Amino acid sequence: MGIIAWIVLGLIAGAIAKAIMPGKDPGGIIITLILGVVGALLGGWIGSAVFGVGLGGFFNISTWLLAIVGALILLAIYRVIVGRKVRA
Repeated sequence: MGIIAWIVLGLIAGAIAKAIMPGKDPGGIIITLILGVVGALLGGWIGSAVFGVGLGGFFNISTWLLAIVGALILLAIYRVIVGRKVRA
């Protein structure tokens, strides 16, 4: 996949992760979308390290699932870390 496909995949995965895990984010939608792009990379890394399946083509279902899971993981970590700073 090219860099544009990575960005589009990450943006959509971030939006889906936000829909699955709604709530007040300290950073808003832009941070959520950035976390989606990084989450897609994380999901690809986790998939290749744990399952032996990396990110394939743009229309591959495993690519989308790994990207969404990675975005969910990063969104949860972000909420824990930033949520503590906001309350303190």
